Amino acid sequence: MSCRRVVATGTFDVLHPGHCFYLAESKKLGDELWVIVARDANVKHKPHPIIPEEQRLYMVAALKPVDHAILGDKTDMFRPIEEINPVVITIGFNQYFDEAKLRGQLQERGLNANVVRIGKYGNGDLASSRLIVQRIVEKRGGNQSGPG
Repeated sequence: MSCRRVVATGTFDVLHPGHCFYLAESKKLGDELWVIVARDANVKHKPHPIIPEEQRLYMVAALKPVDHAILGDKTDMFRPIEEINPVVITIGFNQYFDEAKLRGQLQERGLNANVVRIGKYGNGDLASSRLIVQRIVEKRGGNQSGPG
């Protein structure tokens, strides 16, 4: 019996319920969830992560739906996907990937994984690392005193 592997990818900076929802929904699509955590150096489409990559990897690996968590490749984002050989690759509702282009790139590499975009987590306004950081800045401002 073959294992139906699912790959989810992301930066996972400042974990929040949206991340948990994305990973839980991804896990439902297969038997084994592999998560590829973006390398610090490869995050160029949004602000640089606050949490270092090794700590982000540790946190993601600890989440219940996650069977395996690895750091992405520094030069070739498809290399880990080739090694894992998933049946499904999920992307988050706000990830910048163009699904048709991604499917084409996968096929060029001989990968026939189905690409599935996971919907948005519906409850709460803090299901975004950017919004959490914004809230912290608003609430704490430059005040460095107080509990950490």
